[in-house]
Amino acid sequence: MRAAIITGPGRVELRDEPYPTPGPDQVLVELAACGVCTFERRIFAGDKRWCPVSPGHEVAGSVVEVGSGVDALEGSPQVGDAVTVDLLTRCLTCGPCRRGRTALCRYRQGRYLSDGTFSFGGFVETISVDAKSTHPVGNAPMLHAAMGEPIACSVHSLRRAGFAAGARVAVIGGGFMGRLHMALVRIEGAAAIGVVDISEERRTESAEAGADWVAQPGEARRVGGLQDVVFVTAMGGLDLAVEMVAPGGSVVLYSAFDPEATVGVAADRAHRDEVSIVGVFNQEPEDWRRAAAVIRSGVIADDLDRLVTARFPLSRVQEALTLVTSRPTYRVFVEYGPA
Repeated sequence: MRAAIITGPGRVELRDEPYPTPGPDQVLVELAACGVCTFERRIFAGDKRWCPVSPGHEVAGSVVEVGSGVDALEGSPQVGDAVTVDLLTRCLTCGPCRRGRTALCRYRQGRYLSDGTFSFGGFVETISVDAKSTHPVGNAPMLHAAMGEPIACSVHSLRRAGFAAGARVAVIGGGFMGRLHMALVRIEGAAAIGVVDISEERRTESAEAGADWVAQPGEARRVGGLQDVVFVTAMGGLDLAVEMVAPGGSVVLYSAFDPEATVGVAADRAHRDEVSIVGVFNQEPEDWRRAAAVIRSGVIADDLDRLVTARFPLSRVQEALTLVTSRPTYRVFVEYGPA
């Protein structure tokens, strides 16, 4: 079995790893695809110093073996099932986990390769995971299933926002996560959806994908007006989000931000208008159930197809990582199997 390891900025190695064996309550998943996220891009570019590491956390594949105790679990995955996989290793004992907020688990997430290299689990050909962490996706395309993790994160974002059908929505940032937010609020019944981005290309593509309005940041308030929910899915846009939120509305801080960045609303306005500023991070098991159902149904399949930028076999993982660091992309995928 092969695993990809980022050994330093701009450097990737493929190494042989022992073939895993599932524990009693685990399944063995032969991975089909892994999306390359901003997290991997930052490590490869040297912006985030964490090497060596085997990254990758947006995966899907097929169950090829089940542990001895899995058949006894109601609704458990079976050999041959196509699944999207939750790779978070939630401890279930820390303070946030005990309160049901497992997205905020204080335990270091991940696992290790045979030589001790830290691994998130996605840049390998086969992985053993807890059966409860796999979610069947029926006959959905594997690339759609590999978007399960970011879809689950977006579902979590909508849930934390208190989004409800009929809401007016603005998404600041027309990249991959912004487009997933746009697709999900559409099927959940948003009254109108706007996308704000500095890129003319991304504004055009968002309009083609169904946005009711698009705008540059400086024109967003005039074009879109006040919004019930403003999702900030790109660095920046904080002041604009507060400016655009309507009374009773929410500003959702989805993106990662500069640690020194601040966002605020006048205390009296927050009081009188009941404006909320909501932080969002990761996802939780109930978000995965919804994400898998959305993938399985095909209801946003066209949206997901539009977000596939490029595909590379594992043998060309260096090219995949180079692409995401060299120009804007939606999702680049590493695929497993013959080159």
